[in-house]
Amino acid sequence: MKITMNNNNIIKNTFKTILLAILSLTFLLGCSSEKAIAKAPTIEEITKEIEEAIDISEMKKGDINKLKKLYDIDEDEVEDFVLYVASTNIKADEMAIIKVKDESNIDSIKEKISTRISDQGSIFESYLPEEYFLIEKHVLKSNGNYVLLTVSKDAAKVEGIFDNSFK
Repeated sequence: MKITMNNNNIIKNTFKTILLAILSLTFLLGCSSEKAIAKAPTIEEITKEIEEAIDISEMKKGDINKLKKLYDIDEDEVEDFVLYVASTNIKADEMAIIKVKDESNIDSIKEKISTRISDQGSIFESYLPEEYFLIEKHVLKSNGNYVLLTVSKDAAKVEGIFDNSFK
């Protein structure tokens, strides 16, 4: 009779151990899959965070025509965007956040924006060195199908907000 009780205890303990292992694995897999899902913020959410952190009141909001004029980006390439430009031509400040329709066009979009940055650099380099410095320190990056351009004294802050929007 004593042998039977030991076998029952062994079976019970083995069952508990297996059950505990299954529950632990389920919990760990559940947590890791949540981290694997990237957050997809809206342009409005990102813009709101930026507007709360830096002053863009000196800038004016651009429309799709301005996006086309400045960066040669067509409306059919863009799902959504926000564009702010300096209100005067003696300032270099610009900010664009673009949600591209097709992620395979990201490099093309960034190349178009780089052309604009290069052109602006050539213009400002000789007559407004402090604005040229901002252009040289611009941020142009992507995350998923989003592209960020910022030319600003607050470029690092804008970049941080953009990056944190996807966490």
